[in-house]
Amino acid sequence: MGAIFEAIQHKLTQAFQPTRLEIEDDSARHAGHAGAAPGGETHFNVTIEAAAFTGANKVARQRLIYRALADELAGPLHALSIKALAPGEG
Repeated sequence: MGAIFEAIQHKLTQAFQPTRLEIEDDSARHAGHAGAAPGGETHFNVTIEAAAFTGANKVARQRLIYRALADELAGPLHALSIKALAPGEG
């Protein structure tokens, strides 16, 4: 796991204390496409379940995550797929 993966994991854990956090580096599927870089860590899929998302709609949940990962999104992170859930949601 690289530095970007670890930064995502650390920042989301600190910001949301998730009950579930899955992070997948999906960069290999995007090799040769815009934003792809040798060595990966440019495209990620995140599934996160946290009480902080209770009562928030999908857009609000994504904005919370974007705020937490602002530095990564401004630089090395090209694409982030997010599935943000409140506890008990499938």
